[in-house]
Amino acid sequence: MSDNDGKKTLGLGGSGRSGQVKQSFSHGRTKSVVVETKRKRVVVPKAGATQMTDAQKEKNPLTARMAGDPSKRPAGISDAEMERRLKALAAAKAREAEDAARRAAEEKAREEERERRRAEIEAKAREEREREEALKAKAEAEARAAREAEEAARRKAEPRAKPAVSDAKPAAPDQAAIEAAASRAEIKGVATGAPRKPERDRVERASERDRGKAARDDNRRTGKLSLTQALDSEGGRQRSLAAMKRKQDKARQKAMGGSQRIEKQVRDVQLPETIVVSELANRMAERAADVVKALMKMGMMVSMNQAIDADTAELVIEEFGHRAVRVSDSDVEQVIDSVEDKPEDLRPRPPIITIMGHVDHGKTSLLDAIRNANVVAGEAGGITQHIGAYQVTTESGAVLCFLDTPGHAAFTSMRARGAQVTDIVVLVVAADDAVMPQTVEAINHAKAAGVPMIVAINKIDKPTADPQKVRTDLLQHEVVVESMSGDVQDVEVSAKTGQGLDNLLEAIALQAEILELKANPNRAAQGAVIEAKLDVGRGPVATVLVQHGTLRRGDIFVVGEQWGKVRALINDQGARVEEAGPSMPVEVLGLNGTPEAGDVLNVVETEAQAREIAAFRIQQAKDRRAAAGAATTLEQLMAKAKADQNVAELPVVVKADVQGSAEAIVQALEKVGNDEVRVRVLHYGVGAITESDIGLAEASKAPVIGFNVRANAPARNSANQKGVEIRYYSIIYDLVDDIKAAASGLLSAEVRENFIGYAQIREVFKVTGVGKVAGCLVTEGVARRSAGVRLLRDNVVIHEGTLKTLKRFKDEVKEVQSGQECGMAFENYDDIRQGDVIEIFEREEVERTL
Repeated sequence: MSDNDGKKTLGLGGSGRSGQVKQSFSHGRTKSVVVETKRKRVVVPKAGATQMTDAQKEKNPLTARMAGDPSKRPAGISDAEMERRLKALAAAKAREAEDAARRAAEEKAREEERERRRAEIEAKAREEREREEALKAKAEAEARAAREAEEAARRKAEPRAKPAVSDAKPAAPDQAAIEAAASRAEIKGVATGAPRKPERDRVERASERDRGKAARDDNRRTGKLSLTQALDSEGGRQRSLAAMKRKQDKARQKAMGGSQRIEKQVRDVQLPETIVVSELANRMAERAADVVKALMKMGMMVSMNQAIDADTAELVIEEFGHRAVRVSDSDVEQVIDSVEDKPEDLRPRPPIITIMGHVDHGKTSLLDAIRNANVVAGEAGGITQHIGAYQVTTESGAVLCFLDTPGHAAFTSMRARGAQVTDIVVLVVAADDAVMPQTVEAINHAKAAGVPMIVAINKIDKPTADPQKVRTDLLQHEVVVESMSGDVQDVEVSAKTGQGLDNLLEAIALQAEILELKANPNRAAQGAVIEAKLDVGRGPVATVLVQHGTLRRGDIFVVGEQWGKVRALINDQGARVEEAGPSMPVEVLGLNGTPEAGDVLNVVETEAQAREIAAFRIQQAKDRRAAAGAATTLEQLMAKAKADQNVAELPVVVKADVQGSAEAIVQALEKVGNDEVRVRVLHYGVGAITESDIGLAEASKAPVIGFNVRANAPARNSANQKGVEIRYYSIIYDLVDDIKAAASGLLSAEVRENFIGYAQIREVFKVTGVGKVAGCLVTEGVARRSAGVRLLRDNVVIHEGTLKTLKRFKDEVKEVQSGQECGMAFENYDDIRQGDVIEIFEREEVERTL
């Protein structure tokens, strides 16, 4: 069998030459292999392609030489490719020549710079040498003059002394003079010690030192760190970039004439009541480690993150050479300090009139008659439950600002706020009802605020009206009207018919003219929050009565613990205005939260100031709450827990439409209860009932009270799932009555005993299986089997329990009437004797109410 096994030999075909090669292997094995030899392809240029023009030969002689000698050209390279390669080679050689020239120029410039610096150093050294020589010559001259003066004084003192020998040694220089000259030279910066080395040696030594430093810093100046450098480095610590920069700055200062000592900057350090050590170091621009070291020297082992008091910090500041400026946290409110207005800046302003009185005496109806409006028609239950602010222009052109306050007993805080911001109080008293409790309260508010009062006797058109009785009742509260020789104006009016309204407005105008009300409109605005609410579409809204200055759209303000920027101002008619002057009530939009009713609004310059003041007030409120909780001792907590052990609580969550209503509801609910039960308000706020309110109510098993608000859809679904009760109210009467009824259900029922009869034991019998049985005669009332009994012996209660049996003859009966005999046996008691009296009674439970 042949080596190729009869198979056709594989080949490339064509005109190749074929042959056989015998391969030898180990162990004497051989193998014949067919081999084909192919000729190498040679590219033959086209006709005329090898001919170059004379211009091309002159332009590139190397190309012409290579093209003219085909033996030196690589195989398979055309003339165009050869020309491109040769051009690239020529360009590279040109770039190398340019780089060499540039490096030579840079080296020459560096050499010139070194020569210049060397010349400057030599010139400076020459100047120092000349100055030293001049100082030395001056010192020698002074010493010589001192010696001559001393010699002259000695010759004068010793006229008979022998003349000096001509060949004697010269006198030694005066040591004191030499020391004086040396000290003067040192003060001027010149050394007077041993002679200096030659300047050339010093310059060479400096250049060698610079070269050594440059050699040491080469690793830092080489740019990016390569893998070879990382592996070949000895692992020593390299200087940082900041250290390199400081070194270069020092070298530059030294080259420019020596470094000058930088004077320490004295700073004014603001010092609060407490400060953290790191913050103190930052304000002094000192290292925190140095401050900690100074404190440790003072005996205080503190770290940089601990706080120190102001006195200690002041000592540290003085030690470091700075000035301490004591500040307080409350200094942030100095920007809103009230300023005294100059008399020439004051302008007349409209009066603020607050209408006060008892509920259902016609306050809102009277104001509607003045304003030609109908606010009463939109009020739930026909009573005012919000404080309202209105601006009225009378027929005479006078502008009046009215505040309408609620008359219900729960709205005491609203009436107090209205009395605090007002100029005149109009006390409305119904002619058919006389003075009532809230009328007395309104009188007290007006007296506390120190504002004048006008009595408006309303409902004069009723047949049962008795104005004289009203005037007489007011005398009991020290209110004497003009008709009774007093100083308080009284006007009889009728809101229904309009009778006496002109007289009322005239009395108000007269009182305002007497007061001479003025304000400065050209200053930062300040006002009082009359009411605040959380509107679904507009967010937190505050009704503000501007007292000083002018509030404009875009002003940044702070009010209580909230701040904001005025986005819009809406007057009492619902129209948008650009600004609000003194005595003008407006709704302000743009707050970041709902303020408390009664807070003061102040306009500040920047938003940062407003944020800082609001944060400070929030922190103050937290501190007050924490202090109130911290003041309780453990004994007080235990006593309170023991006292509250038998007290039942009714937890509630309250949401109202406005802040004033929520406040009034909470105050009314806190008064509900007694020693056994009380109402606990878990949370109150303004706005719609949300899911968070439902979650809180579920955790505490409390109902949710909504006053003129409703729950949103997610809150309703959550309440249905969790079984939380939501109650809606629009009248505060109904709300308080329902809470009282619910709290009354927590009261334990009162147990009453009703005595129904007496029986006297005539004989005691022993019955087998029963025990002792008393033979009794019912002397009074009736004896019942289900009633409770007491055993009396000599009018002392011996036993109290129930009857085991009641028999009439041999029959078991339910009751035995008076005058009849019966047999009685006590449950679990046998100590009965003849002559004892049995008292028979029944217990009944009576429900209690608050």
